[in-house]
Amino acid sequence: MKSAWGRLFKKKIRKKQRMLFEDHESLSIEQELGPSLSENIEFIKKTLGNSGDLIIREFNMGKPWLNKAASIYINGLTDKELTGHLVIEKLMADASTLDHDYWSPHQLGTFVKEHLLTIPHIEMITELQKLFSFLLSGQTIVLIEGWAMACACASQGGEVRSISEPSTETSVRGPKESFTESLITNTSLVRRRIKSPNLWLENKKLGNITQTQIGIMYINGVVNEKLLNEVRERLNKINVDEIQGSNTIEEWITDETFTPWPTIFVTERPDVVTGNLLEGRIAIFVDGTPIPLIVPATWNQFFQTAEDYYLKWGLAGFLRGIRIVSFLITLLGQANFIAFVSFHPELVPTPLLINLAAQRQGVPFPIIVEALLMELTFEVLREAGVRMPRPVGQAVSIVGALVLGEAAVSAGIVSSAMVIVVAATAIASFTIPHYLMTDATRLLRFVMIILAGVLGLYGVGLGIIILVAHTVSLRSFGVPYLSPFAPFKVRDQQDAILRLPIPFMEKQFHFISKKKKKSGKN
Repeated sequence: MKSAWGRLFKKKIRKKQRMLFEDHESLSIEQELGPSLSENIEFIKKTLGNSGDLIIREFNMGKPWLNKAASIYINGLTDKELTGHLVIEKLMADASTLDHDYWSPHQLGTFVKEHLLTIPHIEMITELQKLFSFLLSGQTIVLIEGWAMACACASQGGEVRSISEPSTETSVRGPKESFTESLITNTSLVRRRIKSPNLWLENKKLGNITQTQIGIMYINGVVNEKLLNEVRERLNKINVDEIQGSNTIEEWITDETFTPWPTIFVTERPDVVTGNLLEGRIAIFVDGTPIPLIVPATWNQFFQTAEDYYLKWGLAGFLRGIRIVSFLITLLGQANFIAFVSFHPELVPTPLLINLAAQRQGVPFPIIVEALLMELTFEVLREAGVRMPRPVGQAVSIVGALVLGEAAVSAGIVSSAMVIVVAATAIASFTIPHYLMTDATRLLRFVMIILAGVLGLYGVGLGIIILVAHTVSLRSFGVPYLSPFAPFKVRDQQDAILRLPIPFMEKQFHFISKKKKKSGKN
């Protein structure tokens, strides 16, 4: 359930968005097309500000005594060759075969749609609002003199990024495809893997100004209807002017706003989306974004990778265990080190304690300040490596860490043990496969360091209790965030920390899907 603060925060945002929407109400077009070709063209030019990428081609349809026509499209969004061959050429050449001396506008329009235009998909429109929606989506609009309708021809094209290898979710044995910024391309990548008529896609547009295309994909008969209705309801409540990407939708539909944990799963791999759809989840694609959203999400899901299903089941379970242990090291490693050295030295072996004390001689800062200083330095190096050009960024992050660490120890600012602990926790964080969980762990690590520096192991224990209680209370579209661990379900442990051999994985998750899935063996 959403917290009261979360609901209040979103309520205020919606109020501001409604105020912005009222300011843009004048942009909505409620008129219909008229019979005059020139007036329709002038209105389109005026509405679009006579933009330089608006291409209008006026021509005669075959014989001179037939009505004039015009094709309108946006340069860069439309396939010009497709428009030229299947729209303009057909209207100019094939119309000359007409034997009638006079055609009424309705007869002419019907003939154009049913006999002349050979483009795969055509939709007849009368409203100017729909005309601009189709036009700005890359379709070609055909207007005819005396005909108060228009043909919207599916001719989307333009330059798009080609399919490439995933950059954040690499795989050795798995496929080497990743999503692009094209919604049509992304959904086709999933359909290549699920050739079932039950794979359904619902399209809608969000954003009063941007009119961003959204695709909701699920497997009918496998998805839970309550979950599907909840997704539709939350998307329908989004009333904003702009949708810049999937992250905007993520913040609007998430269950809990004020939580460090990601409650919506994201991926750039089509095979990961396929696997989640088969488990009964729902994928939300956003045009212009190569990262779709997958709901609902569970905590355990962020420690699984596509590679787990291309490796032997024993090795996959071993690697998952390493990721969980590395997560604990990243979250609690420095906090426990500070607590042991500062508050509980009796728990440290005497030879090691003597070495640590010798290393800290001459260090002017308390150990908590030393830890925070090193952590902040490492975060600055990480951010610098990400923002700078890739070849330079790698050099900055690697050389900078070595040089600054060695210089800091030589200058007596920090101890060598602290450098080792910070480096160990940083390396452990790289084993977490999904960056959303990595970012959450980085933030929580600072909280644990402060609690350990103030209260010792009691502070670490208090932080763990609060964090576990908060995590247990979370839901992702009605699904407990810690499922299948809390509440514990034995039959859902088949693909939790350990993964059973695929022939024995016969059921989908109890909390997500409503239908059992058959595996390779009966």
